[in-house]
Amino acid sequence: MKLFVFGLGYSGRYIAERHLANGHSVTGTVRSRDKAEVLSSSGLIARVFSPDESDGEIEADLQAAEAVLISAPPAADGDPVLIAFAQHIAAAPNLRWIGYLSTVGVYGNHDGAWVDEDTSVNPGNARSRYRANAEQAWLSFGAANDVAVHIFRLAGIYGPGQNQLVQLAKETARRVIKPGQVFNRIHVEDIARAVDASLDRPYAGRIYNVTDNEPAPPQDVVTFAANLCGCEPPRELDIENAGLTEMGRSFFAENKRVRNLRLRDELGVTLAYPTYREGLTALRAAGDGPN
Repeated sequence: MKLFVFGLGYSGRYIAERHLANGHSVTGTVRSRDKAEVLSSSGLIARVFSPDESDGEIEADLQAAEAVLISAPPAADGDPVLIAFAQHIAAAPNLRWIGYLSTVGVYGNHDGAWVDEDTSVNPGNARSRYRANAEQAWLSFGAANDVAVHIFRLAGIYGPGQNQLVQLAKETARRVIKPGQVFNRIHVEDIARAVDASLDRPYAGRIYNVTDNEPAPPQDVVTFAANLCGCEPPRELDIENAGLTEMGRSFFAENKRVRNLRLRDELGVTLAYPTYREGLTALRAAGDGPN
């Protein structure tokens, strides 16, 4: 299979490297020439795609692609991939699958209530509004061009090198307390499993919540990570006095529990890490966290 990934960030690169290891041809985009050279040395074919520069080879890459995954973030003026390459993607003769990595943030705040894929979107900030608009744009594109588009709404992403264990090692972990607050999370391995399952069993126009099974208070996750490391957890901070950034405050402004039954029942995904406990325990065993 020939996969093209727009946006070789944390999740996009993990998925790309997984497919490369399985013998597939993988090409993807980054925003700088330096990063393209680094990734190309690892076996990935990396192209530059940014507001200032776009490699001409991307058009030919899309013509050869059988699957396209979009991980690049949208902006106020729309999805950059659709703006730049809609015509080329529509004309790709071998394309059978398009995946779009979105966010559970499109649901907005539900005061701790459960949501699923049938819940109406109600984004509470600009970033999530851009994502919701991009979702609809891609679904409309798929319907208009008779290509299967799939939307993956991701919870908070963690995995190797990006987790509370690493934060403890860097002394940046915090236990911020907001009564009743919960978040879902998802290990990057399970995002890759969701993408693989969709490629194997495509349902055109389908939306999937890609989350773990247990929404949990953020302070509990940090405490669990500290216990794994045998260290004292950081002191608790009331949310009003935690000194959160604007982005941090926007995360805590939304409180919901996200169901993933469609992911498990329809796509048949068995999560490698159904809760943060399994995920952090495996990451600690692999060496993440304080020495």
